[in-house]
Amino acid sequence: MRVVFMGTPDFAVGALQAIIEAGHQVAAVVTQPDKPRGRGKEMQMTPVKACALTHNIPVFQPVKIKEPEAVEVLRSYQADIFVVAAFGQILSEEILAMPKYGCVNIHASLLPKYRGAGPIQWAIIDGEKKTGITIMQMEKGLDTGDILFQKEVQIDAGETGDSLHDKLAAAGAELIVEALPKIAAGQVVPRRQKDDESCYAKMLQKSMGKIDWNMPAGKLDCLIRGLISWPGASTTFRGKNLKIWEEEPMTEEGFSAQISEAVPGTVLGVEKDAFYVQTGEGILRILSVQMEGKKRMAVKDFLLGYPMQAGERLGG
Repeated sequence: MRVVFMGTPDFAVGALQAIIEAGHQVAAVVTQPDKPRGRGKEMQMTPVKACALTHNIPVFQPVKIKEPEAVEVLRSYQADIFVVAAFGQILSEEILAMPKYGCVNIHASLLPKYRGAGPIQWAIIDGEKKTGITIMQMEKGLDTGDILFQKEVQIDAGETGDSLHDKLAAAGAELIVEALPKIAAGQVVPRRQKDDESCYAKMLQKSMGKIDWNMPAGKLDCLIRGLISWPGASTTFRGKNLKIWEEEPMTEEGFSAQISEAVPGTVLGVEKDAFYVQTGEGILRILSVQMEGKKRMAVKDFLLGYPMQAGERLGG
């Protein structure tokens, strides 16, 4: 098939690579404009653009994809299908109707669950045991189009937003390559989504990373793992920000004498490689942290610079 691929971040790179390797003709790659990043504010290309350039594929970077000039550029590619994966702009109905087979989206959830911008992280935050990839026929609604293909992905114990991202990116690359020849051959039975089974995965906000120690340990564990990359889950310790990287929830057995009047956020005990914090229900065993202005480190190393005692409070 003659494909125009639309995508921007790392999540989309595997799908583009797989489409190229499967022998499809990628007429162009459409991605977001380069942006200044880092302390030096140097212009950096998107991961999808970098992949396209290594394969000598033309790259189009419109500021606004709906502008008439951009629409005409898309039309000039004469593509059979537009494949979209985390592109970052909303397509107009004119664009959606342009290719012979329309536009399909690689979405990182089992639609209709987790429509929206943050399906990977919210699946972990909500404590789901499985998620997956949906190849969806795009329409004007937000992730509301017909389901064409789906692939389940298990969420393992200890799974983080980062590790699940990589699993889903790989699954999406596999599924789109399976889907394209079936779409071309007309071997697809579209399935309407059940709106009453949907839920919205809203965009992550920095404020979500502030740990509320009144929450149960199990829910805090899911929150910390879900937000691991950004914004990260953090608390305060001795007036400074402390990011929690790695932890595990525990029951209160063995700490009964110390927790009888312990306020959530209280350090219950300290070992050479971990410390224990009271939550609203249960305990978190903290294993890896990052103090404000410092690098991530194991608690064993953290305690060398910041000796901690039972009874201290996190989070004020």
